[in-house]
Amino acid sequence: MILVHGTAGRISQIKSKRPLRKPFCRARLRGGFVRGEVFYQPAQSRRWLEETCMKRRNFLAGALVAAALGIGAMGATPAFASPEHPVIGFSIDDLRVERWARDRDYFIAAAEKLGAKVNVQSADGNEEKQVKQVENLISQGVDAIVIVPMNSKVFDAVVADAKASGIKVLSYDRLILNADIDAYISFDNERVGFMQAQAVLKAKPEGNYYLLGGSPTDNNAKLLRAGQEKALKEAVDSGKVKIVGSQWVKEWSPTEALSIMENALTATQNKIDAVVASNDGTAGGAIQALAAQGLAGKTAVSGQDSDLAAVKRLVDGTQTVTVYKPLKLIAEEAAKLTVQMVRDEKPEFNGKINNGSKDVDTLLLTPTAVTKDNIDIYIKDGFYTKEQIEGK
Repeated sequence: MILVHGTAGRISQIKSKRPLRKPFCRARLRGGFVRGEVFYQPAQSRRWLEETCMKRRNFLAGALVAAALGIGAMGATPAFASPEHPVIGFSIDDLRVERWARDRDYFIAAAEKLGAKVNVQSADGNEEKQVKQVENLISQGVDAIVIVPMNSKVFDAVVADAKASGIKVLSYDRLILNADIDAYISFDNERVGFMQAQAVLKAKPEGNYYLLGGSPTDNNAKLLRAGQEKALKEAVDSGKVKIVGSQWVKEWSPTEALSIMENALTATQNKIDAVVASNDGTAGGAIQALAAQGLAGKTAVSGQDSDLAAVKRLVDGTQTVTVYKPLKLIAEEAAKLTVQMVRDEKPEFNGKINNGSKDVDTLLLTPTAVTKDNIDIYIKDGFYTKEQIEGK
């Protein structure tokens, strides 16, 4: 391997025979070359490394190429960045989902306008893969990492690793739990859940309700459920609404939502008047099951994310409501917030949320409930065209 280190004025190289796998120290260089990692060297150079890390911690820049570690095979190269032109890692749980592809595009456009470069990683719905991708971003020496977590509970160690390297961490849309993240940006998800149930309740003031939750590993799913239950409490307490079942949907899978709803319809002999589904994907699965029983358009169904398929279902009358969360807004605000953190500026937050480890600086944005009555909001915002909505 080659250890590259530097001061504000020069860079030197020291060659050694083999690295060990644990990092010895990490440091951040704000005015010069690049941040990185220093790995243990053979015993004869360890003392030198220890002294170097102590003396030059604020100026150290490490760039490591270690075939034994497989870093070269992964394509990880050091990110030569500065606060003026930061490099941001964007770790997304699954770009196969329409919503996240939109977030990615809006975020990149906004970040580049601010002088930043974005390295996007998609975990394709695999939480272990996502953690490894974040580790890889850390090894590249990015300035900040923005994470849409697949599983909110598995990032404590890797976030600590990022923070030890001087890397800012922003939790995007879903709150990372029990970790020392720098900030969190999302929409008010409890409010989203309230809007979902409120709209369904307006369409079906009485009857049998089924609560179709999101992924049990996603903190947002719990917030949505809290909002839904709050909206339904009075109707449930009065006996007008009966909750005949509730279930979480693993990984927000439409296929699993379809299966759950098929079983629920069988168990209730098709007597379900409303389905409070937590997003448009699970709503789509539920509606497919309802359609097979001739109930699509008769049973009220909620959703969120404003997927094009869901918006078309609003027009068709098979979905009652979706919740519009302007993705361009959250992406642009997230890009601005991230760049501000890297530049040691002071972002504007509107609250704090405890993630089990700390009170996290938070920016919550306002969502909008959309039914067929106000569907033109998408056209006005440029989110969809009339032709897209009408299927032309």
